[in-house]
Amino acid sequence: MQVYKVGGAVRDRLLGLPVTDVDRVVVGATTEEMLAQGFRPVGADFPVFLHPKTGEEYALARTERKSGRGYGGFTFYASPEVTLEEDLIRRDLTINAMAEDDQLNLTDPYHGQRDLEARILRHVSPAFAEDPLRVLRVARFAARYAGLGFTVADETMGLMRQLSESGELQALTAERSWKEISRALMEDHPQVFIQVLRDCGALKELMPEVDALFGVPQPETHHPEIDTGLHTLSVLEQSALLKQPLTVRWACLLHDLGKGLTPEEEWPRHIAHEHNGLKLIKAVNERFKVPKDCQELALLVGQYHTHGHRALELKASTLLELLQSFDVYRRPQRFEEFIAACEMDARGRKGLEQRSYPQADYLRGAAKAAREVAVQPLLEQGFKGPELGEALKRERLKALKAYKDAATA
Repeated sequence: MQVYKVGGAVRDRLLGLPVTDVDRVVVGATTEEMLAQGFRPVGADFPVFLHPKTGEEYALARTERKSGRGYGGFTFYASPEVTLEEDLIRRDLTINAMAEDDQLNLTDPYHGQRDLEARILRHVSPAFAEDPLRVLRVARFAARYAGLGFTVADETMGLMRQLSESGELQALTAERSWKEISRALMEDHPQVFIQVLRDCGALKELMPEVDALFGVPQPETHHPEIDTGLHTLSVLEQSALLKQPLTVRWACLLHDLGKGLTPEEEWPRHIAHEHNGLKLIKAVNERFKVPKDCQELALLVGQYHTHGHRALELKASTLLELLQSFDVYRRPQRFEEFIAACEMDARGRKGLEQRSYPQADYLRGAAKAAREVAVQPLLEQGFKGPELGEALKRERLKALKAYKDAATA
């Protein structure tokens, strides 16, 4: 029995990056031998075990064969006869197909170290094209390592294009797709993930609503970059630079979907794009079974982001409606994330990345003024039920008028 570290642990050590997850492969062992040593089985499809003391994962060396469509369409074969090289060849990229023993002796049959040094993401074998999930994984790795200068090899991009055109991406489950998308959006360069998907034709298959934004012009006075798709990438880039959470990054990706529906004769203006985009945002949310907090913020940002930009011009009554829509009294954090998404949108414009966004503090002040209206005096005056709600609304409107007058004086 021989044990090797494989995949990301080897790759990141060679890159000089922190190693977080350690995967191990066991060569020359049977399931019975692993159980006899106290390992606990956890793999449903193939033999994966947890170490009895450390809880780390150990997988028996295995080969795989395509048996159906999609990510799950494989049969696996594990036995003591499977070699380390046979196990490594089924992996996606050469930089993930290296192994090392406890003495850090490297096994690198597919030249992963050479590709690490050349900053190339390259597939290990033609079997890459059998698994559609690998399109998303490669785009995610491109987003992770873009800052180090990594790019996707031309021949690998060709296989990704082949997979995108084959219809196999449609066989991916919502859960698997979202797992890759959400992880990619939290990388340092999430805009690279979207760009790589677009370059290989996968964005058109997975998120046609986002793909449709490229080539759609906007008024140059507000958008020096003009192209709506490029603007979306820039907004996403800003969200990563400023360490925004997943909810905000997802909202940034989808905020302008309505502009893809504007008839060409109306370009570069996009009247009512906020409302028009809501059905598209809902469709994308449902397609990937997106978590509720991400869904809700994306819809609210899509509908109200122009309100955010025009905050200082809004009437007190419109401001109150905005605050009510976000339920700022019980869910203050969601409104804070809305403000963040609006600021990313304002910064995601060519040459305006460092612009100040006074609307942020103004909106925070408005929310504070509305929240500080006390309910108790109204109860003491005898208001209750719907009448109490109306009285509270009137008092909040008064508070917002006073706030607006003071802030804009």
